[in-house]
Amino acid sequence: MTTRSSYIAGIGSYTPDKVLNNFDMEKIVETSDEWITSRTGIKERRIAEDSQATSDLSVKAAEAAIKDAGIKVEEIQLIINASAIGDMIFPATACIVQSKIGAVNAAAFDVQAGCSGFIYALAAANSFIASGMYDTVLVIGADVLTRSTNWKDRNTCVLFGDAAGAVILKPSQKGSGFLSFYLGADGRGADLLKMSAGGTRMPASHKTVDENLHTIYMSGNEVFKFAVKIMGEASLKAIELAGLKPEDVNCFVPHQANIRIIDAAVKRLKLDHDKVFINVDKYGNSSCGSVPLALCEAVKSGKIKNGDIVALVAFGAGLTWGSTVLLWEKE
Repeated sequence: MTTRSSYIAGIGSYTPDKVLNNFDMEKIVETSDEWITSRTGIKERRIAEDSQATSDLSVKAAEAAIKDAGIKVEEIQLIINASAIGDMIFPATACIVQSKIGAVNAAAFDVQAGCSGFIYALAAANSFIASGMYDTVLVIGADVLTRSTNWKDRNTCVLFGDAAGAVILKPSQKGSGFLSFYLGADGRGADLLKMSAGGTRMPASHKTVDENLHTIYMSGNEVFKFAVKIMGEASLKAIELAGLKPEDVNCFVPHQANIRIIDAAVKRLKLDHDKVFINVDKYGNSSCGSVPLALCEAVKSGKIKNGDIVALVAFGAGLTWGSTVLLWEKE
């Protein structure tokens, strides 16, 4: 069976209107703008309205991507939604999105790989297209992590924001699009970044609620050390698999978790900073929404142009990591 490459035919993103800046954070928890900025690079983040769930952000981003691709929603054959925390444990958030946008001809499922989820979802979508099974796939990365944030934990509550990004993938006629993928996981680090309660290991109870076990826990120092190492390594691996060198990359779009982690990856790749797209200062860590939101803003701002080599990389709970290299071209 011959395989096909896929490319991004449309892209879109969505961020809620509400902004929570570092000075607002000073009123919530013992912290300061200087402390947050110096350690993370974050100045503000977006907060979803109480009425907005993950699927609502996914729908907004999906509709923008569909419009950008110039396709009808009925053409979509598969929806993959990547979220760390969806609307519910089940059904899949992708099914809720399918109903809301009217994609009546689409299969739908979720991907859960922490903040790496969007790149995992891209790899899956690319494989479906490469096999010839589908021609038009909607891939979404979205999260509303502020809904599961422990606002008393100053080490984590300053980090997260809410956002969504989406892309339409189609078969490439020109050989543009995805050139390589590199995915990985190390389950030995599963306890370093987690939400303990709500599943079969620890069902919801008064005790789990009282002890804030339905909120995000992170062993900050350990996750930081892992991220600094893996972001650079995974990026280099994807570049190598694409038959390229770091200097061939025109735009590097990393997971927007922490400016120090991004800087470490850039140093490892020996990239000029003008080749790196950064928006962590505006949105914080939006988990699965991070990479597609940054990619969308890089494209819309002209940072990414036709013919550019683009590298994407992320890490997340699991622990997981994923990277990809693509030749950007709107065919």
